Amino acid sequence: MKATMKDVAKLAGVGVGTVSRVLNNGSVKVSTRAKVEAAIKELNYQPNFYARGLKMNQTFTVALIIPSVWNPFFSEFAFHVETALEKNHYKMYLCNSDGAVDKEREYVQMVTQNKVDGIIGITYSDIDEYISSNLPFVSIDRYFTEDVIYVTADNISGGRLAAQKLQELGCKKVAFIGGYQEIPNETKNRRKYFEIECNQLGQEVVILDMLEPLEYLNKKIVAFLTENPDVDGIFTVNDSMAITVCDVLEQMGKAVPEDVQVIGFDGQRITRHSPYLVSTIVQPIEAMAEAAVNLLLEVIKGEMVANRTVIPVYFGEGKTTKKVTSVN
Repeated sequence: MKATMKDVAKLAGVGVGTVSRVLNNGSVKVSTRAKVEAAIKELNYQPNFYARGLKMNQTFTVALIIPSVWNPFFSEFAFHVETALEKNHYKMYLCNSDGAVDKEREYVQMVTQNKVDGIIGITYSDIDEYISSNLPFVSIDRYFTEDVIYVTADNISGGRLAAQKLQELGCKKVAFIGGYQEIPNETKNRRKYFEIECNQLGQEVVILDMLEPLEYLNKKIVAFLTENPDVDGIFTVNDSMAITVCDVLEQMGKAVPEDVQVIGFDGQRITRHSPYLVSTIVQPIEAMAEAAVNLLLEVIKGEMVANRTVIPVYFGEGKTTKKVTSVN
């Protein structure tokens, strides 16, 4: 016979309500939590979250919308979101939207139909009319016309840091290369504050910022760099763009980082402990995912939370910039 919550409570010497609070990560003394968790383990108790969800009118599921699993940043973000949800006894539906508006709308409607309890979304589609401030929705990087909760890396500091780092590395003329969407989002601050910081530093800067979707990308980068042959430092809107830029530079006969140094934005890696694919402004993806999950679960509980959460960034050294030689 399967163990019940009453069995756990009896073995731990506590009330059923205390066991429930432990299962829901509620406020419980450390010593009491330890006793309950030990009893759960000893009895091999498996909570029936589905049945509990029916009683509470909850599904204990959350949908995550990402543009593509092919991008390492989105894939890693999804991994950390699922891990954080699992700690809170939630399951995750993954929507690999590929920019399909209809697909994203369907997932948003799942909340109103009580099929999921909430959504975490990385979306650049025009779905403003489906998003409202009373919807359990946490956005990443993007803000909407209504006061929707969102989590973002510190793109302002990231743009400034890239400019400072390229100057520190000895670059004389730098460039920004990126793409942008017409919808409002925080990633636009990467270019904006990179340019501002370059101007404040007295650093010569040129810009190639292209409206997405990007077509003939390599040709546009070649033309831009041909027009600016003396560029020796480049900051890109993300790591994927940085990789493309490095490939183009190689095709043009320029060595990275000897001739041109390149800094991306994201912190992409093949595995958790492998080096960065390029030198980069690192978004702390795990911290962003955990913040998004915690905020969403608080909203689901009906609690008030801050509309905007900003996570600090830092420089991650890869093979696309030179080593800084310290002078004693």
